[in-house]
Formats: sequence, C-alpha cells, structure tokens
Amino acid sequence: MKRERIHSAGPSITQLEIDTVTDAATTGFYSNYRDYIEKFETEFAEYVGVKYAIATTSATTAMHLMVLAAGLGPGDEVIVPDLSWIATASVHVFSGATPVFVDIEPDTWTMSPASLEAAITPKTKAVMPVDLYGHAVDYDAIVPICRKHGLMIISDSAPAVGTLLNGKSTATYADMAAYSFQGAKMMISGEGGMFVTNNEELFRKADQLAEDGRKPGTFWIEKIGYHYRMSNLTASLGYAQLQRVEELVAMKRQLFDWYHDRLGDIPGIFMFKEKPNCRANCSYPSIVLEGDFKVDRDGLRDEMRNRNIDTRPIFPYMSQFPMFETQDNPVARRIAETGINLPTAAYIDEQDVDDICDVVKDILGV
Repeated sequence: MKRERIHSAGPSITQLEIDTVTDAATTGFYSNYRDYIEKFETEFAEYVGVKYAIATTSATTAMHLMVLAAGLGPGDEVIVPDLSWIATASVHVFSGATPVFVDIEPDTWTMSPASLEAAITPKTKAVMPVDLYGHAVDYDAIVPICRKHGLMIISDSAPAVGTLLNGKSTATYADMAAYSFQGAKMMISGEGGMFVTNNEELFRKADQLAEDGRKPGTFWIEKIGYHYRMSNLTASLGYAQLQRVEELVAMKRQLFDWYHDRLGDIPGIFMFKEKPNCRANCSYPSIVLEGDFKVDRDGLRDEMRNRNIDTRPIFPYMSQFPMFETQDNPVARRIAETGINLPTAAYIDEQDVDDICDVVKDILGV
C-alpha cells in the first residue's frame, strides 16, 4: 500500500476549521458564549430548508428530543427499519414506547414502504425512517402511508447531511428530523447533532427540553428537561464545516464513484447506486458479498486488516439484540451479515482506491 495504513473514516480539516475553533476558544465566552451556536443553527436550518434548528450534544439526543416533543410514551409503537445504529430504537425505549422493526429495500437499504404499511396497528403513533449511509428513504411512498394513518414522521437523518430527494433535503419530508456530526460523518463537530423542524410548536417543546426544562431566559424550571445543548466551542467546528459542506459532499461522491467503477460490476458484489431524483451523499461506500468467494465478509475484513486497511461491518440488524423480540426481516439480516463499509477517510485519493480495490479482489479471488 502507498500509505502505512488506510483508516475506515475521518474528517477533512483545513485552516478554516482551525481558525474558527481558535476564534471560539479565544473569544467565544462571556457575552459571546452563544455566537457560534446561533450561527450554526441558523445557517444549518437554511441549508436543509427548514425554519427551526437546535444544536445538540449528539444525534441521539436530537432524536430523543423528537420523541419527547411528539409525546410518545408507554403503550405507543414506533415503526423503525431493522438495519440502523441502535439509537434509532433506543430513543423510543427511553420514553417507554416500543420500537417495531420492519424490513428494508434491497437496493437502497432504507425502510420498505410495504413492510411499513403491514406493521401498522392501532398502537402505532409514529414512524422513524433512516436515510441509511446517506441514501434518501422513499419518502414519496412513505409520506402518503403515514398521512393516511395519521402517523408522525420523525426521521433519523443522522448520516444524510447533503442528501436530497426531488431537490429537497430529507428533513423537509418529516415532521422532525435529526442529523449527526459525529467524527465519521459527512461534516463533523467532534460529537454533536441537530434537531430540525418546520413546526413551531414542536420546536418550542424541544427547545425547552434541551435547556433543562427552564423558562426561557430564566433559571425557573417549568418541567423536567435535559442538558442536551451543544457547546459554543463544539458549534464552531460544525459551523466551519458547514461553510464547506458542498465541497465535502462532492469529495464523498467522487470517492464512491471510484469504488463503484472498480467493484460495482464484479459478479457477486453489490453496491447500491442512487435512485432517480435522489442525490445520495455517499458518506459510506459499501459492498455486499452475494457470490461464492474464497472468504466470507468477516474473512475479507480480517485479511484487509492484516494488510493495513481498516473497514467497518454493516450495522447488525437490531431486532436480534437481547433486549428485543427478534423480527423476521430477511433483507435486513442478509445485508447486515454480508456487507462492509469501505474506507472513507478524507485523505483517500484515487491511487488509494486502486490499491484498496486490488486488495479486495485478490482476497476474494476475483
């Protein structure tokens, strides 16, 4: 390999980020303690095309705010796709609601509209689609289903900064949505998230809950809340990344295209391509092994690690975890057991991709 080691993920940091965080560290206190928070919230809301945004400590806390603002609790069911990070399910358990797991589409790995509709019961109160690995959910199909049944849409858009459907961000299809700026995401703040909505009532509820339940501008506590607000220093890094977000999306899309050109047509290897009317942010180029190769998915990852290439497995399907009742979602199970995320560290160039793909083909015997 040209590099000593290829990492599975990592951000692009330039002098802009360094200068912005330095400014926050030196001037972002006292009367300026909210300057970068407010700029980040305002400009991120504009970027995704919504009215309101709350910068939070993580996407998980942003999603928990959605659950709380929606009033979900014991006796309520929330439909979620079986393939996602655990926060998609755990935020409902926090509130006492029950996550109901449904299957995913084989070509985008996002919630199956047919599985969604089949899972609706009188207890269903909301749906949490996930724009997994930066591909938009089929909201054109899912929104009418939810509206027909009176269900709130609270989207886990954590991996979907820069993802568009019909020219609009995925957040605009939901009653509320949450984004992530964790260190392996499209744009980063180290850790952090963003709650977004067009609904002023839902925003006011979430905003107060994120500030410990206090009356705005006072220390008077009106309800039990949470300490979920992002710090000004953290917001400064996210704000700087936001200035470069389209550049970052273009970088990831180029990386995906390089991988797809080299691996996408090999029999037995599947890579999803974005559907019509969708701009995927391609934040996690991934392959699924569908053929009969020299090694399986775990064997491929082990040997790549031996050759100094880090990868990540596709998320486990969540319903198999011991705290849940396992559901029969065969597509989610198959993708979870046979897929890997290829390296996406921001420094990876085309020569690195050539080397990585040559290693993949050599290990698989193709």
